[in-house]
Amino acid sequence: MTKMKTFITLALVCFFTTAVHAQKKPVVKKASTTKPAVKKTAVKAPVAKKEVKLPGTRVKVTTDSGVMIIRLYDKTPQHRDNFIKLAKEHFFDSLLFHRVIQGFMIQGGDPQSKYAQAGQMLGMGDVGYTIPAEFDTSLFHKKGALAAARTPNPAKASSGCQFYIVQGNKLTDADLNMMEMQKGIKYSAAQRNTYKTVGGTPCLDQDYTVFGEVEKGLEVIDKIASVPKAQGDRPIADVRMKIEVIK
Repeated sequence: MTKMKTFITLALVCFFTTAVHAQKKPVVKKASTTKPAVKKTAVKAPVAKKEVKLPGTRVKVTTDSGVMIIRLYDKTPQHRDNFIKLAKEHFFDSLLFHRVIQGFMIQGGDPQSKYAQAGQMLGMGDVGYTIPAEFDTSLFHKKGALAAARTPNPAKASSGCQFYIVQGNKLTDADLNMMEMQKGIKYSAAQRNTYKTVGGTPCLDQDYTVFGEVEKGLEVIDKIASVPKAQGDRPIADVRMKIEVIK
């Protein structure tokens, strides 16, 4: 696995009306014996918001640092189906997140990592096939994006097994303007807002296939990305994974 280049934020108005007038001798009225009518107001029970579940298959990624729920996109069917196939075969179980870079991403899926010795260089393992690139401008490298790693190739075909999950950093409009010029792409207002408020790695857009996103457990990415690392950005203490299809 070739190394990917790293790049790189009322007054509470109490209206108390006190009419101050010259007081005349008060007239005392007899207290009424009629009880005031009490108007009953019907109290509506709060309506629970219905959770909108977006389309796609979910997988559960269990790690030494916590659990992530990832939604695989239907817009990238070849990557989705391959990931599901490998998960059902238990291919990913006990593999390592073998390359983690703070402010960039966490990478795993190398089959050679299952029984790797301490200090062993990783990232070259594969399953003997690649997957054609599936680019869609609506799918981008925001924080939590699941994308396919790859070696350099003109078609930008993806590794059959290695993947990464984006951590990234928050960007400014100036950063995104420059990225648009360099890559010849145009971000929507929503994408810009996500990159500015959530973060990501736009330098990878349209070069690596994004095929899913973390729906729950973004904090796990931060935990894994922050662990102490040795040569090759491999965590000193192994961070293993287990991936299972849950829908």
